[in-house]
Parts: sequence; C-alpha cells; structure tokens
Amino acid sequence: MVALAAVARVAVAARVGTDMSDVIRVEHLQRVYHLGTVDVPALRDIDFAIPEGQMVAIMGPSGSGKSTLLNLLGCLDRPSGGRYLLAGEDVGRKNDDELATVRNARIGFVFQNYNLLPQLTALENVELPLVYRGLPATKRRRMAEAALASVGLTDRKGHRPLELSGGQQQRVGVARALAGEPDVILADEPTGNLDSVSGQEVLRLFLELHRSGRTIIIVTHDDDVATYTERTIHLRDGVVVSDGEVPPEQRRGLDDERGAS
Repeated sequence: MVALAAVARVAVAARVGTDMSDVIRVEHLQRVYHLGTVDVPALRDIDFAIPEGQMVAIMGPSGSGKSTLLNLLGCLDRPSGGRYLLAGEDVGRKNDDELATVRNARIGFVFQNYNLLPQLTALENVELPLVYRGLPATKRRRMAEAALASVGLTDRKGHRPLELSGGQQQRVGVARALAGEPDVILADEPTGNLDSVSGQEVLRLFLELHRSGRTIIIVTHDDDVATYTERTIHLRDGVVVSDGEVPPEQRRGLDDERGAS
C-alpha cells in the first residue's frame, strides 16, 4: 500500500503547482482524529489539484477517507496538517465563522438525501442559501428562479418536496447548489437514492453543467457514476492510490459532449 501511494504521488505531482486556474489544490493534506489517547489518521499526505471546469469522481471503499476529504473540501472541517487552497486562497486555517462564509459563497452542495425543507416550496428551498447570504429579496428570487430554470423545473417551483419525484427533488438540490454561482459543486453520492433512470438524468444534468464550465466533484462508490466524469481519484486507507483520466472509450456521455463542441 505504501508503494501504491508513492506511485500515485509521483503520478499526480505535475498536477500540484501554483497554477491559478486550479479551483482546488491540496498539499500534504492530513486529518487525524484524537480518540482518547489514540490518534486515528483518516487522511495521510494527500496531494492533488483540480483545475477550473473539470469534472472529477472521488472514489474508495468504506473507511477509505473519502467522506473525511469531502468534509475538508466543503469547509465543514479543518485539516490537521498540510494546506487546502480554494481558488488560490488558503482556507484550511480559517475559523468557524469564516468557514461558514466560504461555504455559503463559494461551494455548492448536492446531497444524497436531497436535504430539502419539506415546508418550503422548490423555489424557497433554492432561495434559502441566498437568504443566509443577506441578498435583497428581489435579487435572490431572480437568482433562484434562474437556477430552477437551468435544471428544467420552472413549472414545479411552487411544489413542495413531497409533491416531487426523487429525481425532481435532486434537481432542486442541484439548482440550490447553482444559485449562488459557487466556485465548485460538491456532490455526495448524488444518485444513491434514485432509480437508474432518474440517476442517469441527474448525471446528464451534471454533464451539461460541466460543458458550461462548472467545476464538479462527485464522491461515489459507484463505478458507473465515475464513467460520467473525466478523471477519478481513488482513496484507500487515507491515501491516494491512483489518480488519472477516465479513458475516452469508457466515458459515458462523451458523444453528447463531442456533439456540443
């Protein structure tokens, strides 16, 4: 395993530099949990960079560290060591209030369980993060309506979550992530609660967003989901064991991308 990690670090070294087009760059990232007198390393010396506009899958079995990495990338936690640069800014040492500001303004989250408030309409759910940002009502309503339109749900904006299918609820979740024009979209098992047809619809929506220049990171254990991305980063036991492009012959939706270019 140590040899695999060393090979992976060499393979991705060229990706980690000072290129300001990198939306995300992590250098020697570590996360250690202290359980009584025992230190439990969840992430060990992680290095990679994700340039603007790339669509990446982060994969690994249970216990590999991918959820810990997602929490760090989403500014829900702070690293124990190393650096995390988001759009060139070192966010790894910010305090809780500063991290909350970063999350709200620069990161869009898509959750497996949708995390929609049942008492709010689709439009109100999309608008909610903009309320926390303190935007004027007219502006945030306009931004929320535009986000819902971008996922094809204008005609469902007055519906509450229980009046929507699972696929529609997840599209509302994607619209909520988009509404604030974030630097990056982080999707945690976004098709995990969907049937295969709805899951493919959501993944094709991510492809459309990717073609428009969005930076998207999908955390998944599903090999099929990863084939919709252009790059996969594999974790095991808290280290990157592989990092590479998805071969063109394995990529789903690639013909659609070529047709759009």
